Amino acid sequence: MDNLIKIKRMLSELQVPERQQSDLCAHTLLAMAGIKNASPWSRATNEWIRIHDIIKFIRLHYGKSYAENSRETIRKQAIHHFRTAAFIEDNGKATNSPDYRYRLTCEFLKVIRSGADKKAEASFLASHKSLISIYASKKKMQQIPVTVNGHRLSFSTGIHNQLQKAIIEDFGSRFAPGAECLYVGDTTKKDLVKDTEKLKELGFEITLHDKMPDVVLYSENKDWLFFIESVTSVGPMNARRIVELKSLTDRVTAGKIFVTAFPDFKTFKKFSEDLAWETEVWIADMPDHMIHLNGDKFLGPR
Repeated sequence: MDNLIKIKRMLSELQVPERQQSDLCAHTLLAMAGIKNASPWSRATNEWIRIHDIIKFIRLHYGKSYAENSRETIRKQAIHHFRTAAFIEDNGKATNSPDYRYRLTCEFLKVIRSGADKKAEASFLASHKSLISIYASKKKMQQIPVTVNGHRLSFSTGIHNQLQKAIIEDFGSRFAPGAECLYVGDTTKKDLVKDTEKLKELGFEITLHDKMPDVVLYSENKDWLFFIESVTSVGPMNARRIVELKSLTDRVTAGKIFVTAFPDFKTFKKFSEDLAWETEVWIADMPDHMIHLNGDKFLGPR
């Protein structure tokens, strides 16, 4: 039996929604299992794989070409649903990381290797609800807990979000005590916190096209706004970024403080020549201190 027909029949037996029984979804699972046209299913594998590799495998072994810009379609129509159903899992990296990978779960691999055997399918279905719960809990455990404005939230994994957690919990407690977080993004959920009403009240001109700083804190008792960029690979507070932020906040009367946060001194050194004057630097590895690029503003004995 043709592999494509066989796996689509298997998906039907496993009660997968009809939309996820498409050629695209079936090809995706065949690629993730490493099953070529003449490969015995008993030799299926679950090696970590990127969507780019899935596209390449399908083109090479099944003669079906999916364009590189169809990666998002594959992610939404196949990967997302199969991950929710515990057919596949990811490696817990940030979604924008070049090391982000997927693979078949060990339990679903057994069904594939059985050659879509009825008994194996029935066994998988019998434990399906518990498997979904197990993999959902595993995914939740991989997230980064963070306390924002007294509420417990979660960042997706990754060094950028680890630094954002440090900004809110460590920088904030030391240099902006009592400040409210008005905005913080996430690598998977862009606007994790966005107090649009308060931002507009302070004079922000917000549109869908504006690039907000990674973190915005507001100290009401001092009437200070902290614009903080979390920098692990790109995006320090350089002269161009300051111009962009001043344009975004042209009507804001509160005091504006521009901060670039780095995870360590090594990363700071990499960007030190790009940093704009009249800005601040905070390094998570040395949380009790700041570097002030402010000329004579802080000159003088203690």
